[in-house]
Amino acid sequence: MKAVIMAGGLGTRLRPLTDKMPKPMVPILGRPAMEYALLLLKAHGITDIAATLCYYPDLIKEYFGDGSRFGVNLRYFVETEPLGTAGSVKQAKDFLDDTFFVISGDGITDINLTEVANQHQASGAKASMALTTVEDPTQFGIVITDESDKIVRFIEKPKQDEVFSNTINTGIYVLEPEIFQYIPDGFYDFSKNLFPKLMEKNVPFYGFKSDGYWKDIGTLEQYRQVQIDLENGQLVDYYSGTQTTAS
Repeated sequence: MKAVIMAGGLGTRLRPLTDKMPKPMVPILGRPAMEYALLLLKAHGITDIAATLCYYPDLIKEYFGDGSRFGVNLRYFVETEPLGTAGSVKQAKDFLDDTFFVISGDGITDINLTEVANQHQASGAKASMALTTVEDPTQFGIVITDESDKIVRFIEKPKQDEVFSNTINTGIYVLEPEIFQYIPDGFYDFSKNLFPKLMEKNVPFYGFKSDGYWKDIGTLEQYRQVQIDLENGQLVDYYSGTQTTAS
């Protein structure tokens, strides 16, 4: 399988950390956030990887290069105008010619990607997402699945009175190349545009609850908490296959 890392975020809520660097380059225990995504993909045997860039793209290119020092093949697709999450991934359409992962360059996780891919393939889905649970889902996309794991309801960043679940979208997707026929040229977003369209057209769209650590570093408070969690061994150390310390 191949993968694409979405690494174009501005990280406005992380300022001043992101005044002069893109959000995926913000350091977490001495590594850029995106490096954790790269190493997770490699740990699951995914080494052909694209990265979509927008804000300070050269800083990411200079650090990661062609990916060889991380044991992967890395190529870049840079937005010259805002394209949204799905639109930015569509830039890599010719590269993504088989089942592929999409993963955020600023989410810190050790979710079992192999398990998610196996569930996707067994279900016959055209699109799947890894799900997790959080205490406050209002900053994320909340999801309801039926008994077969098919997604039947999805609301992006709900208001408090719209919360019907604490199960959320992690921003980790497995997609078939046919998905590009539902993504028009120009600005298009996964959560706001594509996912509602898939549900409307009854395209096989599934969500699988995943164990493991997952945190977004969208705010300074979340950023601090992730570093505390990692120091306490809550993230599987996927460069050696063991936890960093006993959790």
